[in-house]
Amino acid sequence: MKQMKRVLVTGACGQIAYNLLFRIAAGEMFGKDTQIALNLLDVEAFKDEMSGVVFELEDSCFPLLKEIKYGFDANEMAKDSDIALLIGAKPRGPNMERRDLLLENAKIFKQQGSAINEFAKKNVKVLVVGNPCNTNALIAMNNAPNIPKENFFAMTRLDQNRAKYQLAKKANIGVEEISNLVIWGNHSTTQVPDYTKVSIKGDDISKYVDDEDWLKTTFMELIQKRGAEIILKRKKSSAASAANAIIDTIRSLYQKEKEIFSLAVYSHKNKYGIDKDLIFSFPCVSDGKGNYKIVENMQIDEYIKEKIKLSENELVEEKAQIAHLL
Repeated sequence: MKQMKRVLVTGACGQIAYNLLFRIAAGEMFGKDTQIALNLLDVEAFKDEMSGVVFELEDSCFPLLKEIKYGFDANEMAKDSDIALLIGAKPRGPNMERRDLLLENAKIFKQQGSAINEFAKKNVKVLVVGNPCNTNALIAMNNAPNIPKENFFAMTRLDQNRAKYQLAKKANIGVEEISNLVIWGNHSTTQVPDYTKVSIKGDDISKYVDDEDWLKTTFMELIQKRGAEIILKRKKSSAASAANAIIDTIRSLYQKEKEIFSLAVYSHKNKYGIDKDLIFSFPCVSDGKGNYKIVENMQIDEYIKEKIKLSENELVEEKAQIAHLL
């Protein structure tokens, strides 16, 4: 018999989930040997929308999709989850300060962390996508003391994907030719897309992109501000590309491969001098079974170190603002 993965998806009526759910059900996340059960969670105000999404999943007739549960209670939907994709979060409104957004979302992720702690499988893997995702993941982790802290992540794969494409475009080569691109720090405008260790077709990046000024300014700022640029153009936040990055993240955890990927993880075992109590993006490798290791002993350029420190400081400040909820 094929194995079964039960996947909790929060914000199940949102744009990201709508771009994601059908791909999970089709086998893109875990492959054709894994059956899927979906637990879909959103707020009751979206009751009709939820029914419509479920109808479409049913009507798609996916052979791997064996069960769909949906509801509005986090405890009920967290039951027996193998994977929790925490997508739903309160968006930043007009004139809302970042601190206010942090506090509003902290309440959501405190509740969801508690529900996962009580009702999910004890080795559940939890990927937080709802922003500010690093600190939201820290909140969920601290409210789930029975789940290993290493099982909580925040997504920086979208940033990695964005950076990889821009380097490929600049070098006029395919994205598959680029490796060892790392995102450090927070999923915010302080994130650090580290181009210094990038390999292109097995060669040093300078062979294809010999423009350090472009790398330090145009490239880095483009990646840091890409999400805001998409909102400006679409009047909506990234959805399809975020869904794609979720799939890429889980694939990297469950498919054994040598390539480094970026993932924001609990920082307590890092060897880079980063504060030991953050969810921080590092270069990681996977064992193909849902587990990862932070890649150690990377030599970091001084310019990149300075940028990493700024991102670390931002995460320390965010943690201080929600410390009463940890």
